[in-house]
Amino acid sequence: MTDVRDEGGATAAASGPGPSGKTPMREVIIEAAFQLFMEHGFERTTVDDIVARAGVGRRSFFRYFPSKEDVVFPEHERCLTEMSAFLAASTDDEPLDAVCDAARLVMRMYAANPEFSVQRYRLTREVPSLRGYELSVVHRYERTLAHYLRQRYAGDRNGALRAEVQAAAVVAAHNNGLRAWLRGGGHGNAAKPVDQALAFVRQTWDDTGESADSGTAPTPDDDVIVMVAPRGAPMWRVVQKIEKTLGDE
Repeated sequence: MTDVRDEGGATAAASGPGPSGKTPMREVIIEAAFQLFMEHGFERTTVDDIVARAGVGRRSFFRYFPSKEDVVFPEHERCLTEMSAFLAASTDDEPLDAVCDAARLVMRMYAANPEFSVQRYRLTREVPSLRGYELSVVHRYERTLAHYLRQRYAGDRNGALRAEVQAAAVVAAHNNGLRAWLRGGGHGNAAKPVDQALAFVRQTWDDTGESADSGTAPTPDDDVIVMVAPRGAPMWRVVQKIEKTLGDE
C-alpha cells in the first residue's frame, strides 16, 4: 500500500501506480474528493466538482462509487469481503476468538493509512449524513459476524441470542478502541487499544457462552446501566445508545 498525498495534507489509501506508472483512476477520484472536502466541506462539494478536479467523467465516477458518501469509505466493501472469507475458513477456531480476529481486519485497514483514517473520522463527526452511512456499514460488519456465530452455535439452546449479543459486543469493543486511537490523531499502535477492548469482551464470556459474571449481583461500587429500547430495535441501535451513555461519542 502507498499513500497519495496532496499539498493540503489530504491522503487517500491507494494500491500504487498501475503498469503504466499512473495512479489508478479510483485513487485519483478519492484524492480529488478529499481535497475538495477539506477545502469546501462535504455538503458543499458535488459529484460534478469531484470529477472536474479529478479530470474524469461522471460515468467514470459512478463506475467506482455509487454515491458521494461511498468515496469517504472506499475500502469497506473490500474489507467486508475479506472478513467473510476469513470467517469461512475459520471452522476450527473458538467462535468468539474467530470473530475478534475478524474484527481486527477492520482495525488493520484503518491503521494502514493513519492520516486518511483520521481525516475521515473527523469528517464523519462533522457531517450527520456520513455518520448515518457509517452506522449502516458498522451494521453490515455486525451482521457478518452474527451470521458466522449463528452457524457455529447452531443447535445450542440460546445459540441465536448468543450470536447476536457477542457480535454486537465485539463490534462495540472494536469501535471503542479504534475511535480512541483516531481521537489521538492516529499516533501509536492502533492494535493496542483494540486488543484491550476485545480482551475485555473475551474475558466476559466463559467457555459455555454465558457471562463470566452471571448469577452475581453488582456490588455497591459497580456502575449499573439500565436502558430501555423498543422491542424491535436493531442491535446496532442498542449498542449505539450504550456507547453514548458510556461517553464514547
